[in-house]
Amino acid sequence: MQATLPLLPLPNALGSFEAYVTAVNRLPMLTPDEELRLSRALRDHDDLDAARQLVMSHLRLVVSIARNYSGYGLPQPDLVQEGNIGLMKAVKRFDPERGVRLVSFAMHWIRAEIHEYILRNWRLVKLATTKAQRKLFFNLRSLKGDSRAVSASDAEAIARKLDVRTEDVLDMDLRMSGGDIPLEPLGEDDDAGMAPIQYLADEASGPEAQITLAQRAHLGGEGLQAALSTLDPRSRHIVESRWLSDDGGPTLHELAAEYGVSAERIRQIESQAMKKLRTVLEAEAAAI
Repeated sequence: MQATLPLLPLPNALGSFEAYVTAVNRLPMLTPDEELRLSRALRDHDDLDAARQLVMSHLRLVVSIARNYSGYGLPQPDLVQEGNIGLMKAVKRFDPERGVRLVSFAMHWIRAEIHEYILRNWRLVKLATTKAQRKLFFNLRSLKGDSRAVSASDAEAIARKLDVRTEDVLDMDLRMSGGDIPLEPLGEDDDAGMAPIQYLADEASGPEAQITLAQRAHLGGEGLQAALSTLDPRSRHIVESRWLSDDGGPTLHELAAEYGVSAERIRQIESQAMKKLRTVLEAEAAAI
């Protein structure tokens, strides 16, 4: 007779976030055999009860990871909620035949979802838009430990530690320490003539800029999809998951585990695919 996890009420039904944490910490962990059985049931039969048990048994992992991000000034329940979304994504994508426990696989998805939430809510304007900037943001935030500006000597030391340029460290530190500035006056006493909205010019209003924008939109939409269609399924999956994923995508080692090859082989496939995409997109751009 197989054991099943009890149904867990929503946090507000439990009365408080502390009660929720206490409840999830009491949920039993799955044995390797139970996890394998449930994962196969979900994969082969879309068993939603199996998915529920896999998620429920790992809720304590989300709480543990979310605690590491308490220094960002964001509500802990919100961090846990976003982490739970990452956990559900991990359960959906988990392949039990790869020989990796769900806890190891899920950690990436949980952190990625929390990272995205922090970046969305740290400032009104996004601080980091590329994968490299996101990595620098979290590493710098961890190394600084407070809100003081980084000195030139500290920036050089951090740059060496993170293997990035000193200029990138100083730029990210400036973004992190700067507050949000309203584009329009907040009240009648504000000087409307000095508001940024008054002097931020629209550089994209000219005809040449409009043509360029239209070309980029085409290449980023239909052109990119056409280029991706020229790749084999494995190459396309690697490129899409690594570069077109909203949550940052898996690492080379995670994809290597997924396909049963080395990380270097995944890097080679990715490099060849990106080279082919560039060739196709360059030809597409020339034809526009």
